[in-house]
Amino acid sequence: MNTDLLSPVWTSTAQPELTLRQWSVMLGQARQTTLLPRLAHLYIDRGWIEHVPAGPRCHLEGAIRLAERQQHEVRWEVNCIARAMLELNTPVVLLKGAAYVMHELPQAQGRLFSDIDILVDKDRIEEAESCLLGGGWICEERDAYNQRYYREWMHEIPPLRHVKRNTFIDLHHTIAPPTSRFRVDGRKLLERVVPVKGYPMLFVLAPADMVLHSAVHLFQEGDFGHGLRDLLDLNDLLIRFGPTPGFWDELVARADELGLQTPLFHALRHIGRLFGTQAPPHLLARVEAMGPNLLARALMSWSLGLALRPMHPSCDLPLTGVARWFLYVRSHMLRMPLQLVIPHLLRKAWMRQFPNSEKDEVVLQQKA
Repeated sequence: MNTDLLSPVWTSTAQPELTLRQWSVMLGQARQTTLLPRLAHLYIDRGWIEHVPAGPRCHLEGAIRLAERQQHEVRWEVNCIARAMLELNTPVVLLKGAAYVMHELPQAQGRLFSDIDILVDKDRIEEAESCLLGGGWICEERDAYNQRYYREWMHEIPPLRHVKRNTFIDLHHTIAPPTSRFRVDGRKLLERVVPVKGYPMLFVLAPADMVLHSAVHLFQEGDFGHGLRDLLDLNDLLIRFGPTPGFWDELVARADELGLQTPLFHALRHIGRLFGTQAPPHLLARVEAMGPNLLARALMSWSLGLALRPMHPSCDLPLTGVARWFLYVRSHMLRMPLQLVIPHLLRKAWMRQFPNSEKDEVVLQQKA
């Protein structure tokens, strides 16, 4: 079976009729894309849950309980971050999932988390890191090359882990690497942030910036394991903010200002393909003009059409691996210039082949 059973559910007007075997496949697809709790909420919101067989229903109900527990944990973690960063006295911006939860956006319902992403002004990032270290988070990255990779070339420092709770924070100073083709001045984002109710120093990105961040994150990343979830998040943002007067015009203008026309073009093309959401008619020609040349457009449409399917064996087509490999290489080409990306990829390939080589080198240096 090479069928994407999950994607069409979001636009279906009637409950899909599935055999138990198909249910097993769709639940596997939803689990791989971390969309199982959202699928459960979709079935509840549309009144379909009562007609789900007992076995699959247990999985859906269990996923909801897991997501609800994680929601409580995220709110607690955000409280801890706010306390740790209080002395910094500068805006701390929640990104992605944590922002959806604390700003009470629709896609927060059923969201699963692996970490919390925050953003501060680049000039304050060392102070922010010190505040978090004082709050119990530590940096476990000991490799000198990886430290340099993050701190000189990336838009974030190495991940921080809390010593007691084992929770992770990604501390950003912008939304794309400074070496990237789509680099963004983080200060421009900070100029438009929106406060989080009840938290004086916590903010989220402005609606247009939130959409653009999601778009550049999705289409500049090389791992599409959560691609369908991220695209669905984008669609939910557009549905939530789209009716606001002037939102769409601001979104397109902001993409021009920040140089993010290409990610927005790809996002809107595939959101329209899978979910039917489109820009208003008066902006369609302008959005179309944001895209790359016809050859690049066709290649990206083909590769993303395969990569945005759930990363599950039931969705694999003959060239799916090729498409994902192409997008992986493309992501590194976008994030870093050739003189950086080629040695970086060669080093990653070496470390995958000989994972203990660096540890052995450290031991030899210590003995010497």
